[in-house]
Amino acid sequence: MTVIGPGATIGILGGGQLGRMLAIAAARLGYRCHIFAPEAESPAGDVSAALTRAGYDDVDALRHFAAAVDVVTLEFENVPVAAIKQLAALKPVRPGARALQVTQDRLAEKDFARGLALDTAPYRAVENEAELKAALAALGTPAILKTRRLGYDGKGQVRIATADMAKAALREIGGTSNILEGVVAFDFELSIVAARGLDGSFCAFEAVRNRHEHGILRESRVPSAAARSTIEAAIDAAQHMAEALDYVGVFAVEFFVLKDGRIAVNEMAPRVHNSGHWTIDACRTDQFEQHIRAVCGLPLGPTDRHSDVVMENLLGEEIDAWRRLVAEPAAKLHLYGKSEARPGRKMGHVTRLSPRT
Repeated sequence: MTVIGPGATIGILGGGQLGRMLAIAAARLGYRCHIFAPEAESPAGDVSAALTRAGYDDVDALRHFAAAVDVVTLEFENVPVAAIKQLAALKPVRPGARALQVTQDRLAEKDFARGLALDTAPYRAVENEAELKAALAALGTPAILKTRRLGYDGKGQVRIATADMAKAALREIGGTSNILEGVVAFDFELSIVAARGLDGSFCAFEAVRNRHEHGILRESRVPSAAARSTIEAAIDAAQHMAEALDYVGVFAVEFFVLKDGRIAVNEMAPRVHNSGHWTIDACRTDQFEQHIRAVCGLPLGPTDRHSDVVMENLLGEEIDAWRRLVAEPAAKLHLYGKSEARPGRKMGHVTRLSPRT
């Protein structure tokens, strides 16, 4: 196992707020970061040593990027697998292509979880209206029709209340590669943010209770008040998934917690995660430093927390309350440097701490 030491350059695919917080954490450990992203605005590039603005299909740009870095990681899971494979032929890429192949496709992801004997919502692949009607007959309503790829923060999905909505739902969502998921009667949503090191070591942060609005994470709360048996089952499932993928880095698994305390896998994110932002202010090692440690082959850090915490996302024009928030004694405000506050866009987050006694 080759350790990539301080002074090296970490390449990050993606220029958003997760890349920004990764670059800040890397700088604290003495690393430089080089961002590769196609967008004109790059919150990550604003705090990094270098920025390449190019498409993920730009073969020459990827080759020059690889030559300038020592290891490559990513801040979001929708980087084309072809780009990951090209880079992996030149430099270490952590996590690797296998994790993206599974998590970029909702159907593949659910098949993967079921293959590990983990529960999920009931589901069916849907390619056309006839298949959707058959799936609705099998799963019942209400159900949720989702695109297999590229959906996030409530995008790429539509709720179907009755079977006669099938044609309209397909028209609204577009495309042919979709998945129908049965609605799970759950008590609450729980996420496990964890890390697997280059040496196979594993550790998890404390379980997080999440509240979503319109498919977007609104609030994360720790402690979760979940039963110990539920938390242990969730951590075991997350570790099982990471080991099956030979995963390296921080990742998150979101679960539905059923009324009887059992869990069902909702989805896995092969990256640092919104529901782990609280760790910046409440833990000895936050998720971003932990990811840098993992991909560089350093020992994983301790994940214990010193405070109870509630993390709230700031969406769209909620960012205008920054003056009030920055004045709150128990609040820690984090802004992402985005120029335009669009509805539903994550502009920052605020973490409120209650020290443990």
